[in-house]
Amino acid sequence: MAGATRGSRTSRGERGSSSAASDIERYVSRGSNRAFVVVALFLALAAIFLVRLVYLQVIIAPQYAAQAEESRTVGFAVEPRRGTIYDRNGHILAISVDATTIYANPSEITEPDATSRSIAQALGGKASDYVAALTPSGGSATFSFVKRKADAAAAERLRELELPGIYFLEDTRREYPYGQTGGQVVGACSVEVDEEANREYYVGICGLEMYYNTILSGTAGYYEAEVGADGTPIPGGVHESKRAVEGQDIVVSIDIEFQEQLERNLKNGLKNVQVKQGTAVVMDAKTGEIYAAASSPFFNPGNRTEVPEGSMQLKAATNLLEPGSVFKTVSATAILEEGTMTPSTKIKCPSYIEADGYEVSDAWARGDETMDLRTIIAKSSNVGISLSVEKNLGFEGLYNAIERYRLNKLTGIDYPGEQLGYLLDFDHWSRVTGYNVTFGQGISVNAFQIVSFYGALINDGVATTPHFLLRKPQTGEVPEWETHEIIQNKEALAPMVSMLESVVTDGTGKDAAIDGYKMAGKSSTAEIYDEENGGYRENIYNIAFCGFVAESNSSLVCYCGADEVPGDRKVTGMFHDIMADAIERYNIVPE
Repeated sequence: MAGATRGSRTSRGERGSSSAASDIERYVSRGSNRAFVVVALFLALAAIFLVRLVYLQVIIAPQYAAQAEESRTVGFAVEPRRGTIYDRNGHILAISVDATTIYANPSEITEPDATSRSIAQALGGKASDYVAALTPSGGSATFSFVKRKADAAAAERLRELELPGIYFLEDTRREYPYGQTGGQVVGACSVEVDEEANREYYVGICGLEMYYNTILSGTAGYYEAEVGADGTPIPGGVHESKRAVEGQDIVVSIDIEFQEQLERNLKNGLKNVQVKQGTAVVMDAKTGEIYAAASSPFFNPGNRTEVPEGSMQLKAATNLLEPGSVFKTVSATAILEEGTMTPSTKIKCPSYIEADGYEVSDAWARGDETMDLRTIIAKSSNVGISLSVEKNLGFEGLYNAIERYRLNKLTGIDYPGEQLGYLLDFDHWSRVTGYNVTFGQGISVNAFQIVSFYGALINDGVATTPHFLLRKPQTGEVPEWETHEIIQNKEALAPMVSMLESVVTDGTGKDAAIDGYKMAGKSSTAEIYDEENGGYRENIYNIAFCGFVAESNSSLVCYCGADEVPGDRKVTGMFHDIMADAIERYNIVPE
């Protein structure tokens, strides 16, 4: 019994222990679930943070870095120094001089009104011109241009004031030492602005500045300025990212001192015939180098407060005209090349001739005459040259000669905007068209085409390309220019030149004579086509003279012209004055 009793107690104790264990197991089981949930939540959050970290540190870190760098960096282009233009004797015609670009950090400027007044006193202008650049509301809070390409001396005066938030960069500005003289040839630049690239730069807009813009302009560089969180420039924070490549210099054929003389003579010559517009050119027939060229009204690239209409163009290249009687030299040369006439060959010249319902007559009243070719050229007979071509060359022969002489092709001059004239296809020529073309009506050319043809008469029949560029001094490059043998029968040259001498000694060009020299050339009084009403304008003409010093050591050819001249007037006096200056300057002597 006793043993049974003890055993019974033992069983109850064991049952108690077993129940407690079950309770603990159930409790631990419930705790494990809660711990698992906590651990799972922790792991999930850790995974989210890890993904976010990878996204920030790996995926978009470069973007944030770039944004951070951009927020403290201001970039701007650095313009190269534009090449210098020299005349043939080394005189500077266009140059980029030292200038200063001034910029501001508006976040550093506490008194913009006072600062703007100080800037105006140093740089000129009104204080209100600068206020916007000095205030954050006017643009960037940390960077804005105050004035680009400012005068270096004025900028230095401003620098000495040590104004907070005002900074300076080295720059250049274009200047033209000779002003109006040679202005149409040299041309001018305009300042272009590229807001996106934060760039302001020079671009040639006319003349040689435009034609050779690529050579002169160079390649822009780039700078970056780093600023701190408060917008203050970091010391040494302006650094070069890309070096600017400076533009090349060029040497051109213009003799600026002779150019000045030519412009003075052009002005006086136009005054004598009482008009304001005209052209003068002097070119070396052997080389094609243009020593001087100008049109009126003149152009000053250094002072463009007033720019007369058409003044930015050199009209000898850009304007077309019916050449008139200077073209009779073309017709006569073609006849001489054909060999069917000599200067002494005579032809009957009635007072007028009829064709297609029109009358062709000379500029002066006369009866029927017999003239030789020399007299026809000297007295400038329309009837005489018309009949000479018709009977001894043929109109198709003249057309072919015009093509051979390249008078229906551009000269290739290195100047922007050369214009190609008008020549009706021969299939559409009427008889009166043929007559008109023989004396330079019904056809249009530019003045350089005439100069080039006349040059061939004293250059063994070879026409050279009129040009300005002589060389590029940095590279030593000397360009080659095309030449064309346009007059094939060399036996025609001497008699043609002789007839042009007769124009000066015995004909319409007597005012072109210079004592001690054999001057040769041809005058013209060309009718002007009325584009509004058709036909030709009444008693208004374009007049010209083209010639040279014959039998001398010179191969200079001079063209002078005046536009829309009333009545019968001449520019032979202008030619005389220009060539007299050339004779003295270039030591021209008879041979």
